[in-house]
Amino acid sequence: MPGAYESLPAWTYSDPDFFREEMDAVIRPAWQLVCHRNDIPEVGDYITLDILNERLVAVRDAEGSIRVFHNVCRHRGSRLLEGQSGSCPGRIRCPYHAWTWDLEGALVNVPYEKDFAGFDRTDHGLAVAESCEYLGFVWARLLPGGPSIEEQFSPYIDEISHYRFEEMQPLGRVTLRPRAVNWKQIADNYADALHIPVAHPGLSGLVGNSYGMEVKGDIHKMWGDVMESRKDSWSTRAYKKHLPVVPHLPEHLRRHWCYYRLWPNVAFDVYPDQIDFMQFIPVSATETMIREIAYVLPDDRREMKAARYLNWRINREVNAEDTVIINRVQDGMGSSSFDTGPLAKTEVCLLDSVRRIREAVPSANAPKP
Repeated sequence: MPGAYESLPAWTYSDPDFFREEMDAVIRPAWQLVCHRNDIPEVGDYITLDILNERLVAVRDAEGSIRVFHNVCRHRGSRLLEGQSGSCPGRIRCPYHAWTWDLEGALVNVPYEKDFAGFDRTDHGLAVAESCEYLGFVWARLLPGGPSIEEQFSPYIDEISHYRFEEMQPLGRVTLRPRAVNWKQIADNYADALHIPVAHPGLSGLVGNSYGMEVKGDIHKMWGDVMESRKDSWSTRAYKKHLPVVPHLPEHLRRHWCYYRLWPNVAFDVYPDQIDFMQFIPVSATETMIREIAYVLPDDRREMKAARYLNWRINREVNAEDTVIINRVQDGMGSSSFDTGPLAKTEVCLLDSVRRIREAVPSANAPKP
């Protein structure tokens, strides 16, 4: 058996058979974020989510409620609604044979219906995905039976509630960023605090040595305070200068950057000026799609607009640095010289990740596939 402070074996980051096991045991039972309710404000507005060959769509129905369906025709399996987002006022119509459903998922029109023997429309409503709404976000999961989303957020809900997630509006649209690495490379890097002062001079200049991390239940939390340091770049100096006071936040959060990773692949970067949502969507053993969007509270102050732009500049630089890092690690793990590596006792988030993978997929304890 591997040691308690040892990383997962390198082969688990590229083996196709392990990937399939891992998806069934780790990703399919997990809550996935589909959208914010304010992404789809009008009747017929929709947002799609593709994950592990499943096509989901959240749509606002005629009564104003949000429903999550499998975005698949019940006749021949065609995808129904195209694109990442859009609007289908009143009806969802298949572009293949024109079968049509209302926004509540009931089948309302079938061309040549009399040609189908023993046909009953009620047997062919849109397939419903397990879903819920929490913190203003719409969540869905592919396999039922795990803890509720409320249970998972409960250790941190008191502090998260200060940010008024429910009232936030999207800043732009969902962006998809493909990466040629295993999904765990991105998730591990997100929860790795030891690389911050080495690989991210801009971020390190912003938060200095205040970076911390902890694990409570299903959430990994990392944080740092905006403070004076010797490593300031132009962007970090300007951000510190222009970031205005956000009155609804308690004083200790007004210059505080915080990161919450909901196990296994959903993350929120929470700032005084905005929140950034990210999802690490596994595509194959060596491919991942990062799905991301920012949300903000309405604020027309010039200082806030400047702070949000500078936040974007800082984090684009961090993203570029992380892309280089994860590519290096994915490449290095292909070497015959590397099996596993030691983990420090302080790397509580990485240690928890390793434990969870080993428990969910026992083959991860083997030194080789």
